[in-house]
Amino acid sequence: MHHSPAPGTVEAWAYEYIGARSLAHKLAPPAPPSHWEAPPLVRNVPAPGRPPELVPARRTRDVPEELSDPRARAKLLHSFFQHELQAAELMCWALLRFADAEPRFREGLLGICRDEIRHMNIYQAEIERLGFRVGDFPVRDWFWQRVPLCASKLEFVALMGMGLEGANLDHAPFFGRRLMRAGDTRAAGVQELIAREEIGHVRFAVYWFERWTNGQSFETWRAALPKPLSPLLMRGKEFDRQARSSAGMNAPFVAALESWQSSE
Repeated sequence: MHHSPAPGTVEAWAYEYIGARSLAHKLAPPAPPSHWEAPPLVRNVPAPGRPPELVPARRTRDVPEELSDPRARAKLLHSFFQHELQAAELMCWALLRFADAEPRFREGLLGICRDEIRHMNIYQAEIERLGFRVGDFPVRDWFWQRVPLCASKLEFVALMGMGLEGANLDHAPFFGRRLMRAGDTRAAGVQELIAREEIGHVRFAVYWFERWTNGQSFETWRAALPKPLSPLLMRGKEFDRQARSSAGMNAPFVAALESWQSSE
């Protein structure tokens, strides 16, 4: 389950990326090879390597309410950097964990991983523009604590793609507006870019969910979320119906997600 893939394969590239403890490697890995393992072997990588610059938070990080201070904006963008890092790693995790999935699906995961790495670099540049560096704020591996609960490729696209990345369709424009109100048009523009590109990531997940379930049932999606996770975590404070529609979610699904309330 844990032996390294053969050198020169996409799987070896993904395996190395997850385990890397160099911030430089996380930000700028070599281009992935064109050769895939044959036959691909299932590997479940339990945890990522963490560069020494990224210090774990001792408690839940508070999202800054007032963003007029450059330090508060840098702290916010630093948390987004960490989200992108985890997303890049978890695309690699899924590529290895669901090695028996369709080649097109795994190729898509690799493409999304590279998008997330590009986003990390954009956030790093913005953090440095504000006078800070990656590593100046503690981080949490929230996604890593939850996404590996997925036991199937269906659960992965339900949680990571339609769920967490879907929620970012709400979060990115919400924080973009807050950054704009704080007068930081550059950072707000980054959030606009991320929101736009996230639509394609969610659309990818919706496509495979529909393919594997022969539809887009909200209840089927909800049942695929690893317990105890619920739809409440998969939407932001301001729900963006149009973005979800652009990502391929149909009107009944969007309405059910927006209105869903826990019965517990």
